[in-house]
Amino acid sequence: MKMNRRHALGCCAALGAGLFTSLAPRAMSFREGLSNPCLAAMPPELAHHDMVLQAFEDIDANKLWDVHAHLLGTGDSGSGCTVNSRMHEWWHPSDVVRRKAIMNAACVASDAVSVDRAYLQRLKLLASDFPEGARWLLFAFDHAHDDAGQRRTDWTTFHVPNEYAAQIATQHAERFAWVASIHPYRDDALRRLDEAIGQGAVAMKWLPSAMNIDMRHAKCRPFYDRLAQSGMPLIVHCGEEKAVPGAGRDDLGNPLMVRLPLQAGVRVVMAHAASLGHARDVDRPSQPQVAAFDLWARLMDEPEWRTRLHADISAVFQANRTPQVRRAIVQRDEWHPRLLHGSDYPLPGAMPLYAPDKLAAEGLIDTGDVEVLRRIRMHNPLLFDFVLKRRVRVGDARISRNVFETRGMFAPT
Repeated sequence: MKMNRRHALGCCAALGAGLFTSLAPRAMSFREGLSNPCLAAMPPELAHHDMVLQAFEDIDANKLWDVHAHLLGTGDSGSGCTVNSRMHEWWHPSDVVRRKAIMNAACVASDAVSVDRAYLQRLKLLASDFPEGARWLLFAFDHAHDDAGQRRTDWTTFHVPNEYAAQIATQHAERFAWVASIHPYRDDALRRLDEAIGQGAVAMKWLPSAMNIDMRHAKCRPFYDRLAQSGMPLIVHCGEEKAVPGAGRDDLGNPLMVRLPLQAGVRVVMAHAASLGHARDVDRPSQPQVAAFDLWARLMDEPEWRTRLHADISAVFQANRTPQVRRAIVQRDEWHPRLLHGSDYPLPGAMPLYAPDKLAAEGLIDTGDVEVLRRIRMHNPLLFDFVLKRRVRVGDARISRNVFETRGMFAPT
């Protein structure tokens, strides 16, 4: 039986979603469709719907910075971006499917003249539905390196050079700022860090399990000292990682390792609030592994880190997070001054990852919100992610406004 191209792409997107997020089939919402329809601008009645207007009602748009957005490409525009060759080789089917799923989420067609330009153009289009002043922090992504500091392209899933992220942020400063990524084991790590600071990077991004970064390594200490001296925050992914397997060092994603940069005086943003997967409880080594989120929560409740430890809430409302995680994020309002809005773009466009009807069944959104959220998402997954977070509640508790007014964390005024 023949399968048309669109249906094949949709199947790839659904399979890829499961592969890079550990999304069990029972958690997938097939009602959302298997592939992103990539519709154009929202019709006026949807763009001016009460839910959209209310989402922005008490938000200072000049402070609305999405602190977790990915910049991707293949280098076909001279960007220097790369994608691991495995993601194009049919004998590595899981890698091929992962690439197809991510590109579909970003609405980059397989026959795009330039992947780099198509990716950026779609992101700019989505951003245009937000008020002036709203901005997105675009992540660079350094290569993985081995313990000796040698570059490992075979361990690198995606590479996005600092220079490209800085260029895009400079050319489109009204919408974007940029986050550098530098492996601390590199011989030139400190020099590159100083360059990134001078070029206006607002933060540093590490994904330890993919990049092979052990936060206990001696080479990290001078890097921490320079970050602390500059005031630049470190955005670090802890917990389970499937989108970018890279070096495959899941043990390095233990949230408790973040104590090392914290002790050195670094402001740390833990991506996704470590809301997926399990890790070894090094405080209680005789105990079995525990939820990574619980270890992050422990750190958040330790008084010595209250001015330094933060987290972004990107991906928290994906279908593969537990109701307990979502409820804690909404209800623990003492955490809210240290939580930051992020979308994890392009993943809001991976259709099976979000299930508004399931969130309604959990009591987190009103049943009447579901259809409007679905319609918004078909046109603009970024706006969907923002409006969804503004709608979620547990009883009378909601995510505080200051979680969305994040600019002060990166550009104090």
